[in-house]
Amino acid sequence: MTKYFLLFSLLFCYQLSFAQNSKINAVPLKNVKTKQGFWHTRVEAAREVTVPHALQQCEESGRIDNFAVAGGLKKGKFEGVRFNDSDVFKVVEGASYVLQNQYDPKLDHYLDSLITLFAAAQEPDGYLYTIRTINKDTTGSYDWIAGPYRYGFENGSHELYNVGHLYEAAIAHYEATGKKTLLDVATKNADHLVKTFGTKPGQLLVVPGHQEIEIALIKLYRTTGKKEYLDLSKFFIDMRGRSDKRALYLDEHKLGPAYFQDQVPFVRQKEAVGHAVRAQYLYTAVADMLTIEDEPEHSHAIHTIWNDATEKKQYVTGGVGAREDGEAFDKPYVLPNDNAYAETCAAIANMLWNHKMYLYTGESKYMDVFERVLYNGFLGGMSVKGDKFFYVNPMASNGVNDFNKGSGAERQAWFGTACCPTNVSRFLPSMPAYIYATKGNELIVNLFADNEATLTVNNNAVKLAQQTNYPWDGNVKILVDPEKAGNFTLSVRIPGWATGEAIPGNLYAYTNKDSKPVTLRVNGKNMPATIEKGYIKLARNWKKGDQLELALDMPVRKIISNENITANKDKIAIERGPVLYCAEGHDNNGKALDIPISESQNFAASYQQSLLGGINVLKAEAGNVTLIPYYAWANRGPNEMVIWFNKAR
Repeated sequence: MTKYFLLFSLLFCYQLSFAQNSKINAVPLKNVKTKQGFWHTRVEAAREVTVPHALQQCEESGRIDNFAVAGGLKKGKFEGVRFNDSDVFKVVEGASYVLQNQYDPKLDHYLDSLITLFAAAQEPDGYLYTIRTINKDTTGSYDWIAGPYRYGFENGSHELYNVGHLYEAAIAHYEATGKKTLLDVATKNADHLVKTFGTKPGQLLVVPGHQEIEIALIKLYRTTGKKEYLDLSKFFIDMRGRSDKRALYLDEHKLGPAYFQDQVPFVRQKEAVGHAVRAQYLYTAVADMLTIEDEPEHSHAIHTIWNDATEKKQYVTGGVGAREDGEAFDKPYVLPNDNAYAETCAAIANMLWNHKMYLYTGESKYMDVFERVLYNGFLGGMSVKGDKFFYVNPMASNGVNDFNKGSGAERQAWFGTACCPTNVSRFLPSMPAYIYATKGNELIVNLFADNEATLTVNNNAVKLAQQTNYPWDGNVKILVDPEKAGNFTLSVRIPGWATGEAIPGNLYAYTNKDSKPVTLRVNGKNMPATIEKGYIKLARNWKKGDQLELALDMPVRKIISNENITANKDKIAIERGPVLYCAEGHDNNGKALDIPISESQNFAASYQQSLLGGINVLKAEAGNVTLIPYYAWANRGPNEMVIWFNKAR
């Protein structure tokens, strides 16, 4: 019996080890340091400009004082709207990533002072929602409402949304400093939620109206090991569309349960519907849950929804959420240009969702979408300097601000609803964490950026260094420096744009899909660049001093839309590498909207260091047309802009 028990134990351990090694793991942010170039400039902008700017705005707008008032440390009233707590938590998360990138004792001390306020504002049982603590149970003006009792209007109150961002901030702070002060506030609240929500007598049967807590609970489970947090996240996911739950809708948009993704149980959902940020936060949580517990019904649903969102409802920038009404997904192929909504938060949510889909499946197509959003839909939401923002991101603009319609031609320093600038503040300094991944005996390069990183494979520390001027050219050198020589696989993602695919699916396509072969050299010797499911995989005995060189051809390409997108009929867009281009009136005699471009028009790229933070400019070889990256528009004052050009006849 002992022999069989020992055999069973060894088999179980082997299976557990195999399962762990078969999973794809993200590389911690602290292990990746940008050094120079495109992304280093932006990570530094987050540290020097974006995060300090957001913290200052949170102070000036009363968002931080709300915690002091709720905690009895200061007299006053609640300032702002019900979700203002989340803005502070998001900036604290971003500041914690800044500390992981480069330690700053002054910032560390400042965060300690904020955490003291958060702890003071928390009620004895763990509940934390400053508007209710200050205003008590209330009904009335929608923006001021806390609800008649705790979680009484959860679809509108943002109680769970706010503390979801608290958890993510707490984890980032703990990883940055090793201190548990904020993590203790988060787990105290999470323990309160575990007691409050569920199917036991006296517990609440509701779901979050604005998803976020689902993502955060899974992160908190990974950090603490408390499975009840994972179970609660799954409960919130699976309670959607359940007729037996208590449903109290305070629906300001009159869009019904689909606005909240609560129309049917998740496993029966087939389309991306409703508020685009809420939806994609839900989808992100489901994908993350599947990396822990693979469930066929959830897997089928999330893949079906992804196909719908990516192949029918996504802008060429990677932006999503075409409808201003409800900040929502519209019907398939309804993607207007001049009044496109495409909220910056929705772009960030799209990246988070696709990254989790990648970690779940290992398929490169998800990182292709991630990269498209990263360089276009996301970066377009912030100024080059990093202190002004777009809430919505149109595909065309007449250069006139019209904020009553939710759009503008000029970035703003802040918004009353400041979800977008605070979301940029937390994502931008975390970007290096998305460059690499590991899987068993494999080190994976998913994005190109000048950096140095330390990864671990087979208990062997391996330093990787990238040297590149990406995205302005396609040359990438990767230096490999293992602690000791060893056999492992280095996999490098080859973007879809480099092989003639604009985006997964048939929503957008290049007019000319021809591509020059990728050039690969290892230690100066030419090697066959065999692409396998989006990756070049090099399995060999790697030793100190080894280097890999890639050369990706970057032609200027023209993009056409699926014929079902009527807004883009007889129009083309221009792209080079991962960067989408636009015409701005500033460079084209004040006019951009009516510029025609023929399918045979050639463009020459030239790098201009002093323009808009350093960009590649495209100039027509015949005709007087100048194009700049879409993300860089509206940095020189309001003027006309267009992505989709009329085809010249």
